[in-house]
Order: sequence, then structure tokens, then C-alpha cells
Amino acid sequence: MADKSLARETSAVVASAHAACARFRGTDPLVVGRTRRQLAAEVGFPDESGRVPLARWMRAMTFERLVREDRFAAEIATTTVGGLGLDRPGGIVTSDAHEDGGRTADLLAEAHDRAVSVGSVTLIHGAAIPLADFAERDAAEVRLDFVVVAARTDRDGASWLIVGGAKDYERVRSRIEDSRLLKGFLQVALGAESAASWSQVPTGMSVHSCGVLAVPRNAFLQPTALVESLDDHRAEVRMRVAERRREVEQLPPVEPQDLANHVAHLRATFDPATCTTCTLFSYCRNELRTSTDPTDLLVELGIPSETRPHVVGLVDGTGPLGRAPASVVANVTATLEGVGQSTGQRRIDQAGRPGTVNVVLAKSDSAALGVHGIAAQRITPEGCESWRTTVFDDPQSARCRREVMRLLGRELSAAMAEVRAADAAGAAEVADSSEADSPVPVHLVVPDQPTADVLVSIADNLAGVELSRLRWERDEHMGRAPLTFDGEPAEIPSPLQETERIAVSFLLEADRARALTLRSPIVDLGEALARHVVAGGPQVASHRLDYLLAWAESTTDGPVEPRELEDEIEAALHTPGARLTSRSSDAIHEALTAPGDQRSEAGAHHGETSGYAALVTAELDYKRGIVERALDVLEAVPDSRVREVHREIEGDAQAVWRRRLALRASDLVRFGRTHRYWRNALVPVIESDDKCRKQLLALTNPQTAEDLAVDAGVREVAVATVAGTSPLVLDVDSRRIGGGSRIVLLRVNGEMCVERPEVGLTVQKGSFKFAGLSIGALTSTGELATSRRFEWEPENVPDLSVGDRLVVADFAWFAANKNNRFLNLTRPRVDDVSAPKPTCEPSSYSEDPENHERCCRPHEDAEAERADRIAERRARGELNPEVWPPVADSDGFEVAPADAPVADVTAEPVTSPPDDVTMDDLE
Repeated sequence: MADKSLARETSAVVASAHAACARFRGTDPLVVGRTRRQLAAEVGFPDESGRVPLARWMRAMTFERLVREDRFAAEIATTTVGGLGLDRPGGIVTSDAHEDGGRTADLLAEAHDRAVSVGSVTLIHGAAIPLADFAERDAAEVRLDFVVVAARTDRDGASWLIVGGAKDYERVRSRIEDSRLLKGFLQVALGAESAASWSQVPTGMSVHSCGVLAVPRNAFLQPTALVESLDDHRAEVRMRVAERRREVEQLPPVEPQDLANHVAHLRATFDPATCTTCTLFSYCRNELRTSTDPTDLLVELGIPSETRPHVVGLVDGTGPLGRAPASVVANVTATLEGVGQSTGQRRIDQAGRPGTVNVVLAKSDSAALGVHGIAAQRITPEGCESWRTTVFDDPQSARCRREVMRLLGRELSAAMAEVRAADAAGAAEVADSSEADSPVPVHLVVPDQPTADVLVSIADNLAGVELSRLRWERDEHMGRAPLTFDGEPAEIPSPLQETERIAVSFLLEADRARALTLRSPIVDLGEALARHVVAGGPQVASHRLDYLLAWAESTTDGPVEPRELEDEIEAALHTPGARLTSRSSDAIHEALTAPGDQRSEAGAHHGETSGYAALVTAELDYKRGIVERALDVLEAVPDSRVREVHREIEGDAQAVWRRRLALRASDLVRFGRTHRYWRNALVPVIESDDKCRKQLLALTNPQTAEDLAVDAGVREVAVATVAGTSPLVLDVDSRRIGGGSRIVLLRVNGEMCVERPEVGLTVQKGSFKFAGLSIGALTSTGELATSRRFEWEPENVPDLSVGDRLVVADFAWFAANKNNRFLNLTRPRVDDVSAPKPTCEPSSYSEDPENHERCCRPHEDAEAERADRIAERRARGELNPEVWPPVADSDGFEVAPADAPVADVTAEPVTSPPDDVTMDDLE
């Protein structure tokens, strides 16, 4: 039999994200006789990008151990059979096949007999069966994390075999990404398809059409089971298995001396955004880098295949062909010249202004919500304060998460007080921010989206704990024992402190704000910088702030060599965002788990003593430096006229949030827990936000205006060329905009008209009024040969020359006012559903609950009613564990029974992952 690591890799091919790549399939370990990591080293390009950090591997192993705990194994088995509508088990039996095919067959036979005789459900860990359609080769096996055997209800003497998998996927903002679940269920489907074709499955046992995936339900890695139909997944697996079999048969085993030629002749499907987890990534990228084919440079950059013909002329010198997106042209140009390309947009973000708090953190790979350290810096009306750095010795603990929120809440509270005082000193009529119609907003400024995701996920975690605490305190007050959703004894946590609640509430507001693109409670510095500069090199590389920053600085410091810069950033020990490099993660995890008394009893350092603290502080120092450099670059960008528009829009929304916070009404509700009527009411709010965003982009961003104008699907914006100046005659490239249309001039030869000095802005209650733009009607010239030529008579006549390239828009898209002097941009609507009205007071609900139930009802009252409702259902036997099938907890709050086992990744000795395991296998 083939080596087990080779067999595992062969079966992984079928469910891999790289299965569409011929080179990946053609380097199957059964063909090349070695693992892919060994292959990469032998062809001269050792794999680093796909290496699994030690902490991440230990987390995966810890989760697997928890899945094998009798308590959780029983829960998984019970949830699985209940979710499939089968009978309540007569008992739960667990066993272990130890990845042995013969033992698996014996245990399945025993499980079948128990199921049909006494109705027991059996969960078998570590099952191993031959890969579908490869059984006769006696080479490839599928390792199944577990299988569940239960009696069928529709046929006597028969049983179901339900295939399962265990994946320690991170919950980001309380959810696991659909793409990860899809991949996990594909691997389960491979096991189901293999089991269905295995001759040693007992007579009377059938493979169920559904599968189960065990995933973490909370930050302590406690497992929960997800059941899903595998019909579509198995159809895809069958196709991939058949493809795999054909290729293995066509490709005989490769001799060691032929490895290089064999790999070279296989065609790769390269994508810099997804191929980094493949062990041959460096090999394939080098192949593109050394190629003389101009198109290969575009492949290396990640430019879509349908766009490459339009821009390949930029590489070979023949010039662009057709209409390519301006952003793609800028990316290719920057790569060729070594200098970042300006987008021409002026600044609209709020980073660096008073009321902002800069935040960087180092996330632990050993825990979904683990934080090694955090640094924060508040910007005041007097300037930048110094950074405050905290290092945590217990990155996995609930205490660490609360401390993170306490630190952020303190900064946000101070920022709100400072901008309120500065606003009052500036003669603004705002004495109390909770009563202000549009207060000066506050913002968290982070280096990347994962940093924001970690913070919001922590806030969601603590909000769930707090709401559970309110219900359990109600239970105690009413003389009931506090119980979890599944009816087990609960341990009541301590309440959120005021500063903690401010941060939790603000971050949940940011989570709900994701539906509205103009909201910016959290400012992503990478996204802000990308508005002003287009980097060269692979587009995905610009997601790292230090990479994008180097391109932004190249406009003043001189050209960079794109590939050298890319390699330098990849080789760097530190990152600008929350996630660490493998090397840094390994060093920090080893220092954290080192024996001795290096950890503080208080649970937090301030960067002074141990090796662990020094490593985390060095990581945070790098992140702080990148943030400061990025802010310096942004400071040099001129402000857009609409920067205040964005500030006003955020201020409108934060006025509602501050009322929620002040009255403790719906301020701890994450986006995923909003009521159905709330989500439905958001539809017109989202529509108005989206329209306003597009209008602002068309007014301020030259590249976006150009892309909108050349997009055949956009009817409101078009390109026009000046054909005459006296009278003003335009050739309008649009079938929608024509004679009788009123147009507004947005751009002239790359210059946005709204940024001209003569254009004024007036902030009004319901709109933003722009004065000084060129607005007027088009009339046909009567020239039949040029049917798209029109005379234009704007009230404010612009200074134009024949041949000028313009971007114009249909005025009716913006506003309905009749005169041509002003353009009114309607303010987007705010999300004020289930929010206190400006007239609500702390006593409003208690005095008039009927009229204030849907606005200012505090969480304490709402959760007390919910606790009573749950108690009534439990008394009627409608909840777990009495009810069958089990009821799923739709909230999925971060609570666990008092005596449930929890994960402690740092308690076990550090072990290295096997050579054949990559991040692609874990993620």
C-alpha cells in the first residue's frame, strides 16, 4: 500500500480549491511518488506560503480532541440524527477506527447490528475507506473524521451511514464563511461517495444523502454539528474523481530524474489571489516571471482573462485595444514604470482627524478571537497622543477580550468628549451628544479589514454573553435555575462595564453599518489609500498596507522594482494587519508556551519583561509605524470638497447610535440578529445609500467616472467630446442621453469639476447643494451624419477646447430641481429602525410601553420578557433536552454550560504539522 501521507494527499485533490489546475492534478502524489512539499523542494522552489503556523496546527489538533470528547461526540451524534428526522437514540456509542480500513469495516458491522437491534447510534472516529473508484489500486484512502450509524425509520433491519467531517473554521462576525463550509462539505461528500462504492459496507447499510460537519460554535472551540444535503456536492465529487482517475491512468509514475520535465510540461491555472496556499506557488510564479510572453505578465498580475486582450498592448508597446477599465490600465502602467499611479481623487476619509482612534493588534493563531496585544492612539483637537500598548499573557481568555473592549471603550469615550467640547467651543449648537441631530462622529482607524473583523467578532461575542446574563438574572429573580439553551446549568458572567459596553455597542453598530457603503465608523487605511493610488504588481498584493504604502511613496521617493518589492514584503517578519506571518506566529507561540514564570499574574504586560512580551511589542511597533506612514501619505492628499459630506452622513447615523447607547435600546444587536421587519425596512435605506455612493464617486473619482461612462450597463453617465466651442457642441457617446436631456459636467480631461475653486457646497437638512457646476440642456444640431452631436447651453459656461474629453451625467439622476444653478444631492436615509427617537427619554418606555415598544425599550426589559418566554416553552417540554428532534439555537451566543470542557491550545506541548499538511487542507 502507498504511504499514508501520499494517499491522504491524493484524496485531498478531489476536494481541493486547486482541483481545476492541470498542474496540481498532474502532480498527484500517486504519480510523482512524493508529497507536494517534497516535490516543490526537489524542483528548486521550497514551499513557504502554504506552511501551517504552529499555533494554527495546535488549534486544529485541540479541536479534533474536543470532537472526540464523549460529551461532544454524543451531542454531535444526537444533533445529526435529530436533524435528519430519525428516531431518538436508544443510546450513544463511540469508537475509534484509528484510520484502519479493516477495523473500520468491523466497527461498521457492529454499529449496524446495534442500530437495527436496540436503536443505538454509533459515532466512529478516524474511519478509513478506499477512495471512490480507486479501491482496486489499494493505494488511496479517504480519512473520515467520523461517521454516524443510525437505524432507518423507513425500512426494518436497515441503517444509515452518515459521513462527517471536523473543521475548526473561524467564526468571523459570528458566521463561518460560506466558501469554507462549501469546501468542508465537499470533503465530506468525497467520503460519502467513497463509502457508497465500498464493497465492505454491511448489507442493509446505506449512505445517507446528507452529511454533517462539526465546527466550533464559540471561541473555546466547543463543537456543534451542521447537517446539509450532499446531492450537489457528490455530483461534483463524482466528476472530479472520474477526472482524477483518467489522469492517473494517463500519467504513469514519474521517475526522479524526470520530475522537472514532468512538472514543466503541465499547464498551470495561475491566480495570485488563490494559489498562495499551493505548495507549487513559487514554482509557477517564477515560470511566469521568466517568460517572454507579454500575456504572462498579465496572468502574474491576476488580470482577468477577458480583460487581457485590451491591455496586452501596454506590455508589448502596441498600445491598449478597446475600452479597458481605467484601474486595470493604471495597474499595468504602474508595474511597467515602477511608480504608483494616482487615481486623481481627493481625500474623503476621516483618518487623522480629531475624534479618530488608531488601532493595531496582533491576533493569535491559536484562537479565533485570541489577541496577543493591542496598541491604540487617539487623535485630539490638539494633535496626536502617544500610542498605548498592551500585551496579553492569556490571549484566548474571556478576560483578554473584555480588556480589549475596555481599552477601546476608554479611547472612544474620551474621543466623544473631546469632539463634543471642541464642537461646543466652535459655537455649534450641540450641548449634549445624545440629543444632537448630527454630532461630530468618532471613528476607529485600522490597517486592514481582518483587524476590524477581529474587533467586531469580539464585540459580538461579549454582546451575546451580556444578553444571556440579562436573561439568567431574570431567571434567578423569578426563582428559576439559570440554564443554557440546551437545558444545562449556566454560569452567570459579570456584567459589561460602561467603557466595555461603549466599545461593544460601537463595534456592533459598525457591523450593522456594513450594509451601507457610505458609513465609516471603522476606517480601513488600506481602502482609504487605495482610493488615491493604484499599485503595480499583483492586485491582491495591494491588500497589504505596507505593500500599497511602498507604491504610494514611490511617487515621491522614486521607482520601485515590482517583483523585488513583492518578494521583500512576503519575506518580511511582520505584517501591518492583525494576522501574523508564520515565522512571527511560531516565535510568539513558542515564547507563550515556554515553561517558567514569564507570565504576569495580572494577565497583561505593557511591553517590558518577557521574551513573549518583547516579541509581541516588536510586532505592534511595526504595525504602528506602517499606520503612521500611511497617515503621513494621506495627509499630503488634498481634501475633497465632499469630505465634509461623508462626515455629515456618518454624523447623521451616529446620532441614532448614541441614542441607542444612552438608552441601552437595541445597541447590542448584531446585524445577523436584526428582526425580519428591521431587515425589510433596511431595503429602501440601502437603496438610497447605494445611489448616493455612486453619485459621489461619479462626482469625485476620475477613474470611477471613466469606468461608469464606458460601462454599457450604466445609462446615467457617458463620455462626450467637445466638437465646437462657439456655440458649445458635444459629441455624446450615449444612446440614452440625447436631445432634450439636461446634463451636468463631471470631468474635463481627468479633472473633476466639483473640486474646482468656484464650486460651492452648502450642507442642508435634506440634501447637499452644489453651486457653480455646469448644467444645461442638450439640443440636436440637425446634422444627420452626426446623430449624436448636440449643442449645449449650460448656465455656467465652462472653459473648454475642441477635442477635450468630458464625462457628463444625466442631471435627472441627481436631482429634480428645475433651474440650472444648483445640483442637490439627496442625503441618504439613516437606519433608525428599532432606535430611540430624538424625543425619547430614559423614562419614556416605563411610562408608556405600548407606544415605545419598538423604539426605546431597553435590553434589560426585552431580555426579561424573552427569559420568561423561554421558561414557558421549557415547562411545556418544547426545548432541549426534552424535545425531539433537538431545537437549534439560532442565536448561537457565546455561552457554554458551566462544566463543559474548553480548549486550551497553550496547555499541550507544541508539535509540528505533518509535511503533507498545508493551509489549504485546514482552511
